[in-house]
Amino acid sequence: MTKLKIINQDELKDWASALFKKNSFNMVDVSSKKETFRRALASGKIYVGKDIFDLIKTKKMPKGDPIALAEVSAILGVKKTSELIPLCHPLPIDHTTAKIVMNDNDNSLEVFCVVSAVAKTGVEMEAIMGVNAALITIYDLCKIVNPHLEINNVKLLIKEGGKTGLWKNPDGLPDFLNDIF
Repeated sequence: MTKLKIINQDELKDWASALFKKNSFNMVDVSSKKETFRRALASGKIYVGKDIFDLIKTKKMPKGDPIALAEVSAILGVKKTSELIPLCHPLPIDHTTAKIVMNDNDNSLEVFCVVSAVAKTGVEMEAIMGVNAALITIYDLCKIVNPHLEINNVKLLIKEGGKTGLWKNPDGLPDFLNDIF
């Protein structure tokens, strides 16, 4: 027992600090932040081509309705965000919903996902994950007809809450949002 060294609290803190500074990944410490209302809206698009677009429109897709299943997948994606994104905090989601709009002009489906929570950190990642889950589900149900599909333009449109208040994407919002924000 002669090799034991008694250390004080300051030495312990220095040791822990030195150890964890060497780690290149750290979940942000939100323990001192206050819970506030947070909301985020994200969007993304998948181009499916005319043949698939027409099959979706007439509800004749071989694996079922991609829109209905994608809207459910968006909700599941929101709920599973912290399990898939390593540094995301698990959040108590109060509300989420997804809406998919069919665009005849370019044979695309545009996904919108909104998430809200009273939390210490924002819900942007949850909204973006909801969009991605929906887009990938659409891809999965459409690839049987033609795998030449394009997913793009996944982005955060709006976030509100916390210190920064309301943030709107500087590239602009879809027309239907301009009257609201």
